[in-house]
Amino acid sequence: MKTLFAILISAVLFISCDETKKVIDVAGSVQLSGLYEVSSINGNQIEENKPTINFVALDKSIRGNTGCNSFFGKYTLDLYALSFAEIASTEMACDTPIMETENAFINALNNTGSYDLENSVLTLYSKIDRSVLLIAVKETNSGN
Repeated sequence: MKTLFAILISAVLFISCDETKKVIDVAGSVQLSGLYEVSSINGNQIEENKPTINFVALDKSIRGNTGCNSFFGKYTLDLYALSFAEIASTEMACDTPIMETENAFINALNNTGSYDLENSVLTLYSKIDRSVLLIAVKETNSGN
């Protein structure tokens, strides 16, 4: 009887932990949702043709602009682990510096392993060594 009771308690705890994790993931996805303007990639400040990224919590999709091309894809959020998948973009050619920024931006998304969002500043970290890949600022509605 004690064994059955222990198994039952373990199952309840496991299920409740899983539900708690789901709630945290949904809350994180909602908090992350919105439009961000990229201010730096790999420590390099972006002054012109800044990439943008828009997180949509409803379907866990992303879309935006690389500075040259439009892009879209999916994201997965697991507590503070963040990854991107199925990233695709239009294929217009732009001047070399803009294309270099675009390539660095897409590489940053592909190498993201975690994130931090504090005071409307999104920081993406490398999945390999947790170095800062990208910093972006969340756009706020002016309320006009």
